[in-house]
Amino acid sequence: MLTAKSALSPSANAPQLRPVIASEQIDKRVKELARHISDDYRGKTLHVLAVLENGFMFAADLVRALEVPVICQFIKPRYSRKQDGGYEVVEIFFSQEADIHDQHVLVVEGLVHSGVTGEFLINNLRARGAASVKLAALLDRQSARRVALQPDYFGFLVDDTYLIGYGLGEPQQTGRNLPYLTSARPVAVT
Repeated sequence: MLTAKSALSPSANAPQLRPVIASEQIDKRVKELARHISDDYRGKTLHVLAVLENGFMFAADLVRALEVPVICQFIKPRYSRKQDGGYEVVEIFFSQEADIHDQHVLVVEGLVHSGVTGEFLINNLRARGAASVKLAALLDRQSARRVALQPDYFGFLVDDTYLIGYGLGEPQQTGRNLPYLTSARPVAVT
């Protein structure tokens, strides 16, 4: 079994990470979400668009648990900031344009934070002719929301604690391999 200590800390005296959401809780909730989504899309093919990088583990486990035909693609947003008449404008680009015309689309994110990226993507997919577009998120951080976006399916509501694990990484991109979610600030074990 891989532990946080062996995955992230070379020293036996280094602080240990404690799960905030255990792998068993995640597994149970992903299966519940998959049953709900499968019921909603029974008899249809579901086009899953997983948003990288935070959503890759959640998407993989969710897709495996779905009981409907699935087309799975991954997209990665890129952000560009520029000045426009004294205002800062953030442009969002995606790594590939999926052909989703008349498709039932499920956008999968690991964490919905401000909601800006998800809202932009959902509006773009609807404008491109998707039959339906819904959002599934493992984590929903409503306290940070800047737009009126609500996931159609979510695993857990979370506060402002910076979490790593289960696909979510630290700024250095480490910690994504942990099978649970933990606070990025280790707690010393005595």
